[in-house]
Amino acid sequence: MSGRGRRPVTIYEVAARAGVSIATVSRALRDSELVAAPTRRRVRKVAEELRFRPSRAGRALAEGTHAANGIVFPDLSGPYYAEVVLGYEEVVAELGRSVLILATNGRANAEEAVLELAGRVDGMVIMGRTVPDRVVARIADTGLPLVLLARTPVGLVDTVTADNERSARELTAHLLGHGHRTFAFLGDPGESPDVAGRYAGFRAALADGGLGVPEPTPCVFDVGAGYVAARTLLSGDRPDALVCANDEVALGALRAAEDLGLSVPGDLALTGWDDIMAAHYARLTTVDQSMRVLGATAARWLDERIQGAPTQARRSVLPTRLVVRTSCGVHESGGTT
Repeated sequence: MSGRGRRPVTIYEVAARAGVSIATVSRALRDSELVAAPTRRRVRKVAEELRFRPSRAGRALAEGTHAANGIVFPDLSGPYYAEVVLGYEEVVAELGRSVLILATNGRANAEEAVLELAGRVDGMVIMGRTVPDRVVARIADTGLPLVLLARTPVGLVDTVTADNERSARELTAHLLGHGHRTFAFLGDPGESPDVAGRYAGFRAALADGGLGVPEPTPCVFDVGAGYVAARTLLSGDRPDALVCANDEVALGALRAAEDLGLSVPGDLALTGWDDIMAAHYARLTTVDQSMRVLGATAARWLDERIQGAPTQARRSVLPTRLVVRTSCGVHESGGTT
């Protein structure tokens, strides 16, 4: 029936011939124990006789699924999010699924949008502080597979993060070890769990060194905001060292310092985070985190949940690496100090 020039056999025809529903056909062909053994044998016999070849779309239809994953980002601008998306999409493409992406930045109805997306996908990754914990818990309670990315854990939901506090502590200790004694932190810990971890490590290292801890200077995480915040900060009693929440903020701060006639690193040590490509050219001391690995890990974990993997809640903290370049006033190491 499916020979040359003939249309392919559909799952509906197999179901009709076997006297079962299309969902039962799908389960039987996957050897699911939800279908009795005699029924599985009957469905398989009919499928062989009809030379039926199940498609991904047919399986999704039969199982009431969408063959799509959802991922919720705070924003989509900037190299950090682009790298995480690339890592996520590479894995999802391997798995033969599609991706629905939602950015909550600037949305007045972010919670409603996330809940609506949850009804259209087979599983979802929620990144950062896009929605409150109560919304995460509400979605988890429906049974939808979830993975949290770069945010603090909620209940028994799988969570993937990067090591922020340890590396920030190491970075700050490195600056202290080279004689810097007055510091500023440029970024808003209240807007990002990642930045909260970085500020905590910064604060701990200063306390270890017997120094006072400055309050963070709030700043959104892009070049323009970094420039404005740093120009104001550096126009007053400037610090010896400026620790920035990410590389984009640091690049804005670098431009502000130059516009004020300050030398980096002669007058000011400057550091970032993420090790984006521009940080290499700016000779910026930073922390390398594997952004694509973050996205890829979240995608693999979510697929395992969708497939029904019977595991306990997982917590993964991916390693990061201090990269020393000339912006902090020392010779480059290109690696961990």
